[in-house]
Amino acid sequence: MTLNAVINLAYLVAAILFIVGLKGLSHPRKAVRGNILASIGMLLAVVVTLLDRNIVSYQLILAGLVVGSLFGAVLAVRVPMTGMPQMVALLNGFGGAASVLVAGAALIETVIAGSTPAVDFRIATVASGLIGSVTFFGSLVAFGKLQELVNTNAVVFPGQHPVNGVVALAALGFSIWVVMNPESTGAYWIVAGIAGLLGILLTIPIGGADMPVVISLLNSYSGLAAAATGFVLRNNMLIISGALVGASGIILTEIMCRAMNRSLANVLFGGLSSTPASKASVDAIYSGKVKAASAEEIAMLLETARRVVIVPGYGLAVSQAQHAVRSLAQLLESRGATVEFAIHPVAGRMPGHMNVLLAEADVPYEKLKDMDEINPTFAQTDVSIVIGANDVVNPLARTDPKSPIAGMPILDVDKSRTVVVIKRSLSPGFAGIPNPLFAADNTLIYFADGKKAVNDLIQALKEL
Repeated sequence: MTLNAVINLAYLVAAILFIVGLKGLSHPRKAVRGNILASIGMLLAVVVTLLDRNIVSYQLILAGLVVGSLFGAVLAVRVPMTGMPQMVALLNGFGGAASVLVAGAALIETVIAGSTPAVDFRIATVASGLIGSVTFFGSLVAFGKLQELVNTNAVVFPGQHPVNGVVALAALGFSIWVVMNPESTGAYWIVAGIAGLLGILLTIPIGGADMPVVISLLNSYSGLAAAATGFVLRNNMLIISGALVGASGIILTEIMCRAMNRSLANVLFGGLSSTPASKASVDAIYSGKVKAASAEEIAMLLETARRVVIVPGYGLAVSQAQHAVRSLAQLLESRGATVEFAIHPVAGRMPGHMNVLLAEADVPYEKLKDMDEINPTFAQTDVSIVIGANDVVNPLARTDPKSPIAGMPILDVDKSRTVVVIKRSLSPGFAGIPNPLFAADNTLIYFADGKKAVNDLIQALKEL
């Protein structure tokens, strides 16, 4: 058996491990095993590629491995759970940047060698540069919005779509130039630069509420860029892994768009406005209607509750309240109550954000109920506790056709017998609109940091 045959066989095994690993990630019970299998597949692919010796040098690769490992270890230790969405956005961007640089280096190497690149090589190269650069710069903007380094609102200006169209046509025009004249390597970097501008322009009009969808889409872009780079390098493993990432990202994006009752085109080209509500509209909803409660009053309600549903939101992540929430759930269950967690698909700032937080606190997955499963049961719920969620429980999505979240499926917590909302203030969510739930007759608000509030409830319950 030739070395090339051995390499491709190893790549096939690695691809199978990737697919089995992805399937395992569909359920928490199999997620760890899925991660391990996918990691083994990647290790196999890397080792086989190094054995092929069609590389720069082992010394350079070792240096890159050391630097990258140190950088990754520091991020893993220092980045808090609240920073995971930003970290994911950056990692997507790094994947796109790697594709741009590798494809560009391969083009320069081929031209310097004096050979004429094949047509498929040229097309794959410009695809890597185009998609990868859009991914990198779009991810930087997403990171900036999530980290609140730049305006988190939707940034729009007159003629935005025509400008985007002109920039896209310019990128396409220079891409055709590179395909027709591969020796003009400088034009490749112009393509990457224009595509970077396009990535920025496509991301700035997207408000914070749509960030989970954007992160998922950018993840898909990074996979497509990697797959294109696989064609440039003639590396089957890179093609397969990139295609898997691209396809899974698109599927996840579609699922999230469906959960928001919006099309991908609406997210990308419409954006969810997050213009702050006027003081008049806020006063009309809240004035004289908001009922604040103490931990002791809420504890008395929980003492007699037979069914309690906890609704986590980004505020839970900010306060790092997941472990306290688990303790509260265990205490309620010890007193005979049934406790479940209602998970909205776009709660938080990245896909699966609440699932990750609660899994970190060892909350049993069986207690996490998705929106379709939990919504019919809210009418039979004694107390719903909303911790830091806002737009995903806002009844305006059902009642106000002019609302920026109109038509978005929400968690029907307002149908519970009593709703307890834990918030530091009445500030709006990403959509920038007030929430009538906070002023409803069956709602009590406990103004406090999420973690402190939950710990206060635990203490008050123990004292009853």
